[in-house]
Amino acid sequence: MIHHTAIINNKSKISDNVSIGPYCTIGPDVELGSNTVLHSHVNIVGNTKIGKSNEIFPFASIGTDPQDLKYKGEKNSIIIGDNNKFREYVNINPGTTEGGTVTKLGNNNLLMVYCHVAHDCNIGNNIVLANNVQVGGHVTIEDNAIIGGSCAIHQFSRIGQLAMVGGMTGVLSDVIPFGLSIGNRNNLVGLNLIGLRRAKVSNQDIKVLQKFLDIVFINQNFRSNYENLDSQMKENKYVKIIINFLNSDKKRPISLPENIK
Repeated sequence: MIHHTAIINNKSKISDNVSIGPYCTIGPDVELGSNTVLHSHVNIVGNTKIGKSNEIFPFASIGTDPQDLKYKGEKNSIIIGDNNKFREYVNINPGTTEGGTVTKLGNNNLLMVYCHVAHDCNIGNNIVLANNVQVGGHVTIEDNAIIGGSCAIHQFSRIGQLAMVGGMTGVLSDVIPFGLSIGNRNNLVGLNLIGLRRAKVSNQDIKVLQKFLDIVFINQNFRSNYENLDSQMKENKYVKIIINFLNSDKKRPISLPENIK
């Protein structure tokens, strides 16, 4: 159903069973997948492709120019997967040349009221951004992460899979997979135990991860501390995920425990 007050460019591609509510605006290069719902006053422009069964609430804005002074009008895009829910006043910007020109969001994500996803971000699947989360440019958030309300994430930061960031945290450093990070400026305070248990990670694996943190993050030379891990721990699949994360993409520092020496 398309409301008679919606303004839809005739070059846009609207799939079957899409509902577009009052006063929505759809630009010429927009694609909307089947069973997607736009409630009202939603603005979608730019080269924006949105998958199936997404739900977008009033006053969300997707596809307007990046908030980057270096952007000079080059071609860019947003690619959004399926089954996402974007609440009121969510804002998502497309990419820039510096970041590959594409902003991506996967499937089954919930972005609550007033969330902002900046240019060139890569947001995975099953992620929750609570109210007023501000995601800077070039940020990566991996699958199943949860970001608490009013967090501000610095550009180029990475949030690992199944990590949790507590509310009102300023994220200036990367958060390891399965980690719990909080503070005025984020510090690693342990494991995201609730998330791990919800993901049905065994108690044995959780104990291995906790021992890993105790050994590796005993001081700031955490990469040198890998040699103190026994062979069995190094082969644990969750430990491997963290080590791979620590060894890749070092644009931002790693979030460490607050009192580490």
